[in-house]
Amino acid sequence: MNAAEIERAVRRLGRDIAERARAAGAAGDVAIVGIRRGGVHLAQRLRRELARELGAEPPLGTLDIALYRDDLAEQGAAPVIGPTDVRFPVQGKTLVLVDDVLYTGRTVRAALDEIVDFGRPRRVWLAVLVDRGGRELPIAADFAGARLEVSDRDDVQVRLVESGAPEDAVVVKPRRAP
Repeated sequence: MNAAEIERAVRRLGRDIAERARAAGAAGDVAIVGIRRGGVHLAQRLRRELARELGAEPPLGTLDIALYRDDLAEQGAAPVIGPTDVRFPVQGKTLVLVDDVLYTGRTVRAALDEIVDFGRPRRVWLAVLVDRGGRELPIAADFAGARLEVSDRDDVQVRLVESGAPEDAVVVKPRRAP
């Protein structure tokens, strides 16, 4: 995907989420939570789209799931932990959990575990820019900008200008050997 395709995908995600929120009677209760690292900038972009679609800017939060991962023991003695920032009550909200790529489902599982530490949302929808298949857990995206079928030997990278990339792009590359 190039920059224009990513922009169109984010716009479409915003329209689709707003439409479903209105249909569910939840347009005023939507909040967005980006998963560090890849989902944070996408969540910010999606927030702007939802503000345009819903007429009000939804609350935005970020999660760092490092301590909630099921492979924490494999990460070494001191995992790198970034900030989690959820400054709104999640109780009763329709949360839109945002990540860049959905692959095994383990990141999303960890994010769900962390979210419930903040309260019990009414519902959680998952929005991703790329669903690449290859699930290890029964997790599915409610909203996906693109669906790709790639080999487990490939890596799907979302590169955004906010993260220092020269231009927005989604790139599929062979995974490096461990």
